[in-house]
Amino acid sequence: MDNPRALADYEVLELLLGYVNVRRDNKPLAKELLQRFGSLRGALLAREEELRGVPGIGPGAMEFVTLWREAWARFHEQPVRERALLNSPEIVAEMARARLGANEREEFWMALVDTKNRLIGWEQVSQGTIDHAVIYPREIISIAIRHKASGVILVHNHPAGDPRPSAEDAAFTRRIASAAREVDVRVLDHLVVTAGGYFSFQAEGML
Repeated sequence: MDNPRALADYEVLELLLGYVNVRRDNKPLAKELLQRFGSLRGALLAREEELRGVPGIGPGAMEFVTLWREAWARFHEQPVRERALLNSPEIVAEMARARLGANEREEFWMALVDTKNRLIGWEQVSQGTIDHAVIYPREIISIAIRHKASGVILVHNHPAGDPRPSAEDAAFTRRIASAAREVDVRVLDHLVVTAGGYFSFQAEGML
């Protein structure tokens, strides 16, 4: 392939599908995916239940998409492995959107930082339903203490696609911040992420 940048989006997707749908014409399926989900990103980050409804998407294609998403998430989690300095919410937001943005169920994660605000951990706290994940403050504090973290960034996703926090999200954030102060752990932010964006409590003056 001399110049992959010259390929149209459907051609890129067609070639990728060729690795799992061998010896078949994948152009119609690639074009159908782009039409349904609006873009190459939309097709690759579409929910599993939506993908299963597309004719031509079999187990092999689903496995490919699952592995691609895991690779995409790990690529964006590189700042943790590099102990990146946290100087803006975008660093954690990008990492969180890659991991959680397209999830069909609500998950709660937390990024952990040291005294110099370097990322030292990225931990899943819980997985819930399509619109709710049960979290207890003691779980957050326990994880922070175990990692010897000086501060935490709370993160959860909204599968419905609207990153604006609910009243329950706001009340929960206040409870966690209060409990964390008792053990000298800083709550730096709470991010609500979707596939298309994020909401920062800190940036909006809510923390």
